[in-house]
Amino acid sequence: MLTIGVVAVDRLIPETQPDVETHVADLAENARLIDRMAAGAELSVSAPENSVAVLPFVNMSSDAEQEYFSDGLSEELLNLLAKVPELRVAARTSSFSLKGRDLQISEVGEVLKVAHVLEGSVRKSGDKLRITAQLIHAQDGYHMWSETYDRTLEDIFAIQDEIAAEVVAQLKITLLGVVPKADKVDPEAYTLLLNARHFKDLVTEESWQQASELYRQALEIDPEYAAAWSGLAAVYIDQVHKSRLPLDEGYALAREAAMKAVAADPDNALAYAQLGRIAGSYDGDLEVAARHVQKALALDPTDSAILAQAANLASALDRADDAVRLLEFAVARDPVNAAVHRSLGIMYYYAGNFDEAIDSLQTTLTLSPASFGTQGILGRVYAAKGDPETALEMIKKDQTDWKMLEIPLAYFDLGRIDASDEALAQLIEKYGKEAAVNIAAVFAYRGEADEAFLWLGKAVELKDAGLTEVVVDPLYENLYPDPRWPTFLESIGKSPQQLAAIEFDVTLPE
Repeated sequence: MLTIGVVAVDRLIPETQPDVETHVADLAENARLIDRMAAGAELSVSAPENSVAVLPFVNMSSDAEQEYFSDGLSEELLNLLAKVPELRVAARTSSFSLKGRDLQISEVGEVLKVAHVLEGSVRKSGDKLRITAQLIHAQDGYHMWSETYDRTLEDIFAIQDEIAAEVVAQLKITLLGVVPKADKVDPEAYTLLLNARHFKDLVTEESWQQASELYRQALEIDPEYAAAWSGLAAVYIDQVHKSRLPLDEGYALAREAAMKAVAADPDNALAYAQLGRIAGSYDGDLEVAARHVQKALALDPTDSAILAQAANLASALDRADDAVRLLEFAVARDPVNAAVHRSLGIMYYYAGNFDEAIDSLQTTLTLSPASFGTQGILGRVYAAKGDPETALEMIKKDQTDWKMLEIPLAYFDLGRIDASDEALAQLIEKYGKEAAVNIAAVFAYRGEADEAFLWLGKAVELKDAGLTEVVVDPLYENLYPDPRWPTFLESIGKSPQQLAAIEFDVTLPE
């Protein structure tokens, strides 16, 4: 499943993982970009007055390991405010990318394209809490509101409600409904959940195990804790996509957890998105996937992960315009998220907008130089533009095994058939199971239809998630005149008629 698609990009080369030095270099380059974006910043007049960013609250506890709590509280506040349709809230990835950066509030406003900033601090000692929060007008640094809360952990949800209500009041938002309230659960289970999210985001085999255990501990306290169930489902999906759990076992566990999340909370958008991902990538059932993703998008139309999932589905349904629109919307609200820029670049490539694709992919590499496979994908775009020399140059810069997917194509474009054959043989030898659909694409591109269909058959047997992309990936264009192509598409539920019959309406906030 070596796919370049929007969602299924993380189960790629199992043994290829970014090392710590690469990750640190990535963060350093990201910080330099933020500095450049903020240099001489003057808040853009385009930032709407109903926009706000929630920065990570500072951990003031004596124990540095309590930082997961201050980060988690900040994320919960962000999610709570994002439920107010009349507010435009900067996405978590971009807001948290500024953590530890010594920026003026006006610079924060410029980078995140918001008119207001909510920041604060958390001091936790046992069950005692001191939380400070302040809302600042980004353009002039004016403190619109501040408050200090000396409470206990039992009051954490009431504090979140009060802060959210005050932000809405200060921004003079006219609501169509009431201000959303934080879901109240057992405080100990809530603390375990925040800690589990911290470990999940570390993205290592050990951290996933710790996250799973913490989610289970939270569920022992509250078996109906929907957020813990959806968090556990996310861990299982991550483990499958990094080949740390067998495909069938991992997806079965993820499906069970996501269904329990929905049963406990029918409004859990993330769980519906997870069920959509399982239905589309594992079951190959785009109709069911569309129902789940449509529900997730209706419940939370601003979450970057859900928007990416919706874009991936729109692409699989051969609706490239919808996919691009979803991702452009996501980029506008999450401007420092490298993964979203990467996904948009891929969608532009699929739509034939090569210059836009290059811009998005280069932005991805500026934000995250170690972005997996992006250098190779950039090379593919140059090849599609008719510049095979630059394509090969770009692909060779890729420091991951992703280049193994691209090298056979690049050599073929340059007329170096022997080199293409050799590179393809190496790809088959090393990744014959993981990359069946990609191997099929190489054969299709080279005009070897019999071999292409043979490998497409293997991809079906292996439940390769890359099959979601065969309709839109231009590498398969040589197969279109072949009478076996429409038969194959129909066999996997992706004929034009089958796709057109699937209802999936994309409606985004203003």
